[in-house]
Amino acid sequence: MPSIREIRQRIASIKNTAKITKAMQMVASSKMRRAQQRVEQARPYAEQLRELVSRLANVTGDELGDELVLLKQRPVRKVGIILISPDRGSCGALPSNVNRQASLTVREIQSKENHPGVEFVGVGRKGRDFLIRTQQQMVAEFTNYGDWPTLSDASAIAQVAVDAFLKGEVDAVYLIYAQFVNTVTQKPITVQLLPVQPPTVTEEAQKTGPATEYIYEPDAKEIFKALLPRYVDIQVYQGLLEAISSQMSAQMVAMKNATDNANELIQDLTLTYNKARQAAITTQILEVVAGAEALG
Repeated sequence: MPSIREIRQRIASIKNTAKITKAMQMVASSKMRRAQQRVEQARPYAEQLRELVSRLANVTGDELGDELVLLKQRPVRKVGIILISPDRGSCGALPSNVNRQASLTVREIQSKENHPGVEFVGVGRKGRDFLIRTQQQMVAEFTNYGDWPTLSDASAIAQVAVDAFLKGEVDAVYLIYAQFVNTVTQKPITVQLLPVQPPTVTEEAQKTGPATEYIYEPDAKEIFKALLPRYVDIQVYQGLLEAISSQMSAQMVAMKNATDNANELIQDLTLTYNKARQAAITTQILEVVAGAEALG
């Protein structure tokens, strides 16, 4: 059994750790609320852009399929994956869950008949380290994107994928990130980024009601051409915002659990300390009584 002094030192050490985890929990909670606000603020723009792309795709029909490479389907020989993962630790099982989603996606892609190759763009340290550890082909990496990534950050990431797609280096691009569901739930998902698959009018009509006729200037084709790269950027930006919100939420929950566990451990050690102290006092009393009897 450890001595009273050792128990007291351990209690003091755990109390200091609990203070740190409590502070990290409060910081993560504050950042999570701010991250959620950014997701909510960006969502209307993303939804309106999605609706506009859907309308333009309906207006232009299939006639732009050959003109716009970003829309063109082709035999898939190689696939690019943008893996967005946390840039820091202390966020529970979130990095492992995102990395597991990447592994499942690779397995699903390579199980196809022609066994396409896969290359990655790693966004975030945890994903990058996972790709290096599992010896995956990584053509670019983006780390230290901070707690508040901008649209410019997303555009730089998307541009790597778009360039590879336009050059024919990859025939499809997927985006993997942790979708924020609620404070305790973050769902890793895989979405197709390229070739762009405009949402159907039926899907959008269910959300927004009957379609309104628009007049496009100079014409729908030119607007569609200009809008598609922006649409890809927004998809990546939305993924970044969702990933940040998920990271902050997971970190807050992990630090809360760590603080609760520390407090429980302090209670257990305090009980052990009191028992050890009581036993020591009882032993001292018995020694005094025995000494008095020996003298008497």
